[in-house]
Amino acid sequence: VTVEDFEVVCRGLYRALCIREKNMQQSLQRFPKTPSQYLRAIEGEPWKPSDAGPVFNPPVKEGQDPFDTGNLPEDLGYHVQMKDGIVYVYADKAAAERNEPKDLPYPCLEHFIDDMNFLLVLIAQGPVKTYAHRRLKFLSSKFQVHEMLNEMEEMKELKNNPHRDFYNCRKVDTHIHAAACMNQKHLLRFIKKSYRVDADRVVYDAKGKQLTLKQLFQQLKLHPYDLTVDSLDVHAGRQTFQRFDKFNDKYNPVGASELRDLYLKTENAINGEYFATIIKEVGSDLEDAKYQHTEPRLSIYGRSPEEWAKLAKWFNTHRVYSPNMKWMIQVPRIYDVFRSKNFLPHFGKMLEYVFVPVFEATINPQAHKELSVFLRHVS
Repeated sequence: VTVEDFEVVCRGLYRALCIREKNMQQSLQRFPKTPSQYLRAIEGEPWKPSDAGPVFNPPVKEGQDPFDTGNLPEDLGYHVQMKDGIVYVYADKAAAERNEPKDLPYPCLEHFIDDMNFLLVLIAQGPVKTYAHRRLKFLSSKFQVHEMLNEMEEMKELKNNPHRDFYNCRKVDTHIHAAACMNQKHLLRFIKKSYRVDADRVVYDAKGKQLTLKQLFQQLKLHPYDLTVDSLDVHAGRQTFQRFDKFNDKYNPVGASELRDLYLKTENAINGEYFATIIKEVGSDLEDAKYQHTEPRLSIYGRSPEEWAKLAKWFNTHRVYSPNMKWMIQVPRIYDVFRSKNFLPHFGKMLEYVFVPVFEATINPQAHKELSVFLRHVS
């Protein structure tokens, strides 16, 4: 990187950090301390600690009901509407009809587009890529030097601290979908157990035709007791890396989408009972292990405004809670599929279905009790 390129890169990265700081402050998030100090040093201004902090939901106390709705805050009575991708807040419905939104710091569309275009140009610049690559290599080498110089000292310090080995430290899996949070053996064991207990129970709706569990397996020409871990084939190995099509197939036990709908979905003929039971068993195993935690992901597709309410109802009805679990919400990037099949008129409608129900439950928790309780357990 030449000196001229280096100066251009640094100016670009400085502006990118300023954009990030501005947007985080607007959304009342805490900008990291270290880059904030560097930015103030560049601007010649004294650094001041930020007042903004992350919203923290305290863990459920022992003996407290995690699904209790009695301690929800009172409704604020505000009304929200999304226009052109921006959610406007009104004092009430009458104010919304008069188009009198509250005076809040809304992002400016023109500035947002300018910032986005700048960032797209920045990340495509060759000197920026070269600088970023060299910086990462430098940091990696720096860490390796640190390891060589201090490895024995750190090992000695570690051994002097009782009960602080790897087994006793808290381990959190933050990247796993709820439909894949169990291992293959656990899923196979549950399928066999459900067949033994519920063989004659109606569990599947095949285009209006009610099927029992036994009839479903007969239709698939399978028998649960003949299944093995290998035949289940739900392990996402190295061959699925960067191949979302292959990875998605691994969510279908034995390659049968019917079994996926029955065992790994929240919406089906039994209202996601099997899925909830499996997750609660996984949570129980985590509690027994004591030092293991997980943040399983549940999907909100943005296809319907009722998705949040249905997911919250599933969570509350089946009491899917474990102190060793918090939940994350992911939005699969399949808008193109929805648009091609005319499920959605435009991308703004998808954004509305994803975000507006959450804002409404936050503003008026008493009117959306189940969703408000569920959101407490979303990290």
